[in-house]
Amino acid sequence: MDYRQAGVDIEAGREFVRSIGDWVKRTQRPEVLGNLGGFSGLFELPTGYHQPVLVSGTDGVGTKLKLAQQLNRHNTIGIDLVAMCVNDVLTSGAEPLFFLDYLATGKLAPEQLNQVVAGISEGCVQSGCTLLGGETAEMPGFYQPGEYDLAGFCVGVVEKAAILNGSQVQLGDVAIGLASSGVHSNGFSLVRQVLKAAPRDNGQTGYDLSETPDLLGGKSLGEALLAPTQLYVKPIQAAQKAGIDLHGMAHITGGGLPENLPRCLGPGQAVQLQAEGWPIPPLFTWLAQAGEIPEPEMFNTFNMGVGFVVIVPAAQAAQTCEWLGANHLPAHVIGEVVAGDGTVLGLPA
Repeated sequence: MDYRQAGVDIEAGREFVRSIGDWVKRTQRPEVLGNLGGFSGLFELPTGYHQPVLVSGTDGVGTKLKLAQQLNRHNTIGIDLVAMCVNDVLTSGAEPLFFLDYLATGKLAPEQLNQVVAGISEGCVQSGCTLLGGETAEMPGFYQPGEYDLAGFCVGVVEKAAILNGSQVQLGDVAIGLASSGVHSNGFSLVRQVLKAAPRDNGQTGYDLSETPDLLGGKSLGEALLAPTQLYVKPIQAAQKAGIDLHGMAHITGGGLPENLPRCLGPGQAVQLQAEGWPIPPLFTWLAQAGEIPEPEMFNTFNMGVGFVVIVPAAQAAQTCEWLGANHLPAHVIGEVVAGDGTVLGLPA
């Protein structure tokens, strides 16, 4: 017997690492030391920091992977993976520096996984961070043919005095919601349940990903649901350079606004949402109608069109929305910071 007979092809693994070299190189920042293929990745701290603090984050993309594998579309799921990590790191005010990925599969499929890494590379380029390294694990018998799983890890840096930790947020500050690109990468267990078992007017159940509901304006369900998670790093960094004073930031992931927005507040604070403060994208309306999902459940599961929130002084609210909108990122005033117990007020009950 040998390792290949057991289901692991070492030479194929080596060839795969060689094949993704160009995707890795296009992400490199000047602080990278060494080349792809070492036991670890080396990265110098950027210059200009007096008291640099490293900020780390890790995440995956959940069962959105099932849809990508079902549709055999793998070129954007890597963007999701990067976005879920760098958007988290960004909330502390940090600049993402480098990213590492973990990719596990039952049998190495180079063409499929090359697309995944291409997406990871694109996400890193759009976020200004380096794809510093990763791990590809071939695990026969653990995953079904064509299946793979992903995890991502990001490290950023922030000046110690500039860390956003809730202490900067003041009563009367304004919460501005930045548009999401869709469902992003949370809530897909419920999405898949709707696709599988939602009742139809014709007496059947479930929906096919190729269907084009009227609400989606000609897009198929697969196209709408696989839209990659919005990356907020460069727009936020540019907004800060433009003089916008950011007091807090929240990445709206699993648990929606109720769970994530309070995480950027200080003690004794809450956010009072404005009624109809932002437009709910049609995809969420379709999910609610097709799955007969109550409105509170929708807000507790999905981002509902708000993928990221920034807290700014009230005097800068209009300027912030205008600046972000002019830079192709729709933004709306969605609420105000008020006295409270760390909750979001004004949500559907």
